[in-house]
Amino acid sequence: MVIKASSAKHIQALIADLANPDGVTREAAVARLTVIGARAVEQLIALLESNSPGSPGAPAHARAAALRALEGVGDPRALDPALDALDDPDERVSAAAASATRPFLRGRRGSVAVDRLTAVALDTARPGRVRAAAVQTLGTLERSTLAPLWKALRDDPDPSVRALVASRASNASNISHRGTRADEALALLGDAAERELPDDPAAVRDALAHAGDAVALSRLHGIIEQVREREAAEAGAIRRGEWMRARAAAHVALANRGSRLAVYDLRESLESADAPLPVEFLAALALVGDRSCLEPIAAAYAHARDGHAWWRQHLADAFRAIAARERITRRNAVVKKIEKRWGKEAMTALWAG
Repeated sequence: MVIKASSAKHIQALIADLANPDGVTREAAVARLTVIGARAVEQLIALLESNSPGSPGAPAHARAAALRALEGVGDPRALDPALDALDDPDERVSAAAASATRPFLRGRRGSVAVDRLTAVALDTARPGRVRAAAVQTLGTLERSTLAPLWKALRDDPDPSVRALVASRASNASNISHRGTRADEALALLGDAAERELPDDPAAVRDALAHAGDAVALSRLHGIIEQVREREAAEAGAIRRGEWMRARAAAHVALANRGSRLAVYDLRESLESADAPLPVEFLAALALVGDRSCLEPIAAAYAHARDGHAWWRQHLADAFRAIAARERITRRNAVVKKIEKRWGKEAMTALWAG
């Protein structure tokens, strides 16, 4: 693929942003590179391979960010670099590498990826964070495939791995009893992202519940875009609300994977809302929202009407989760700005606890 000079320079600038110590800048670059897609893959792989012996290489947080972008793109060229990165000495990178293999588990070389991830999950010498990432990624496969692994890890010495295995095994059991096949859900979500949405928004929500953790991040982003357009085109408030709930479910699926690819839509939804949003929006904000979301949350809190105590509570919970994750203090400029605009009482209520 030929890349125009202007496009190449834009990609190079985003690749450079992956090394930025500021997490917001870094995650914004991951989101943009994911949207750019296949054109960015070679430079993302080059960043990963720059860490070869004898070279200074990119910092660990940049390599982990590159792997998150590669996971979002889902290009087959990323599989071998991701498998190599499973042995990276930095657990942030090796955990991101485990997640980056997710788009390929059902592909032509899926058995290779499954074998490597299984070995990582069973290796008690590895950090628990890396093993847990391998378990989470493998958890998108069919229950029959995973039964031997769940049995082997049921009494694992790492409590986080044991808890994750118990949760995944229980979830797989519940899904099998609901009778919806994962491959059917994946097919519906693929069509929803790239071609046409089904007529029933509940079908999108159900498919996301069954297979949202197995869908490429770029497709989840595509579903959000498609649903947002459909939502805006609906004339009736009830129908718009149903599509909004479908969009919220897609946000949760993205957030559960740690992706900030659609944080802009969460932020814009808050800014334009004239009534409480589905609670899933705030769950996604609590998981992946960044400091740019704090002002819209404060505004929504200040504008909340009497009788919407639950809405204010969830807004405050999301605010605190973001502030803690972004290490925001009361002396931070964004907090001072919020307090000046929306009042000390609102700021104190948001910060409490």
